[in-house]
Amino acid sequence: MIINIPENSDFSIHNIPFGIFSTEDRSPRVGVAVGEHILDLAAVAELDVFDFNTAVLEKDTLNDFIALGKEITKRVRKNIQHWLQDDHSVLAGKPELFVKHSEAQMHMPVYVGDYTDFYSSIEHATNVGKMFRDPENALLPNWKHIPVGYHGRASSIIVSGRAIHRPKGQTLPNGADAPVFGPTQRLDFELEMGFICGKDTQLGDSVSTKEAEDYIFGLVLFNDWSARDIQKWEYVPLGPFLAKNFASSISPWVVTLEALEPFRVAGPTQEPKVLPYLEYEGAKNYDINLEVDITPDGGEANTICHSNFKYMYWNMAQQLAHHTVNGCNINVGDMMASGTISGKDENAYGSMLELAWMGTKPVQLKDGSERKFILDGDTVTMRGYAEKDGKRVGFGEVSTKVLPAK
Repeated sequence: MIINIPENSDFSIHNIPFGIFSTEDRSPRVGVAVGEHILDLAAVAELDVFDFNTAVLEKDTLNDFIALGKEITKRVRKNIQHWLQDDHSVLAGKPELFVKHSEAQMHMPVYVGDYTDFYSSIEHATNVGKMFRDPENALLPNWKHIPVGYHGRASSIIVSGRAIHRPKGQTLPNGADAPVFGPTQRLDFELEMGFICGKDTQLGDSVSTKEAEDYIFGLVLFNDWSARDIQKWEYVPLGPFLAKNFASSISPWVVTLEALEPFRVAGPTQEPKVLPYLEYEGAKNYDINLEVDITPDGGEANTICHSNFKYMYWNMAQQLAHHTVNGCNINVGDMMASGTISGKDENAYGSMLELAWMGTKPVQLKDGSERKFILDGDTVTMRGYAEKDGKRVGFGEVSTKVLPAK
């Protein structure tokens, strides 16, 4: 092996995720995470080993690289895997091609032109329905027929490590007949995965479930920050607005769909039967372990949630097919988030709203404090990895600290 990869590293030889990094003496550029290092692809390109216009590797987003198409991006990934395992490859004896993660700054991996957030976990939708509507009829009539989603705010998607300020807005206090303005008292995270579109379509075109994976480049961890009290007042009749658009956080490394191939699993049985354009063949869910930590300011981390991406009722192929069935066009770099990923067990709930059950069951932390929602100074960290037959493919983390309202 050209470079040592620690055992249990998220960034194993089986992964090869792409991202954008910079250092003191390297401008933002395309890199690949390998163990504790980053392989500088712009520097590798100077060895004249690639058969495409390598100017795309010097860009500050992955969009142009992704737009080359999977024939090229898959070949680059396979070449890197081969070179890293060959002690006589083009990478041998060239330590200048590698940078330590600790010496690099990570940037947004893609320019996100448009962002859609889905609502595709049946456990999460059921829990929210029980809390806010009729416990006996928790799911709305459309939920098992369409992957419900809404168009979110692309400009406020940020990369891991960047802090956010507590958002302000209107809320309606219990028992009040008029709203008040101020910082949210119910700041929440939502544990999600996001997929990045890898091909453009034209207005009027549709993508079938069979074709969908050709249009998905890879995935990131996604924290869909939410202000629950603002959301409760504003969401009728048109859904999320200020409660969501202040920030969403993503992990910096894009794990390709090819790297996740060994971790495919069957999804839940969909009853009633879906309409023909949402039907699909094969295993379209992925077995990805997910967890969430809360770290109080100056304190130690508390793992409060263990979930899994395999729980999703609606899969990514169905989400993309539904999104485009009306002719809506997509572009390279567009991001689609899964919706909160909750499991059946209480410790698998993917939001504070569910974990603390709307504040009625506070979560106890190691320092003796409790959380109904996220407090100023708290850092929320999400991690994800898939593991099978000795192969581990991970996402690293998305970590965000909450600062007081401005």
